[in-house]
Amino acid sequence: MSYEKMTQLQSRIIIGTKQTLKAMHNGEVCEVFIAEDADQHITEKVLNEAKRLQIPYTLVDSKKKLGKACKIDVDASTVAVKHE
Repeated sequence: MSYEKMTQLQSRIIIGTKQTLKAMHNGEVCEVFIAEDADQHITEKVLNEAKRLQIPYTLVDSKKKLGKACKIDVDASTVAVKHE
């Protein structure tokens, strides 16, 4: 499951839309996670960039669970995983 993967990759994650987009443009990202219950105007840019740059992405059902998997106390709309 995607949430478990976030916990395992803790040292390689980038949390937040702005930071995710920046890392994607810099070629630092190997995968993106996007919460389906987040505001579409927030996640749409990340989704479109992932498609354009051919970065694998996974849609998860809950921004609350995604934030928890990242070990933060707030919701996370988007999370990126950096290359090893």
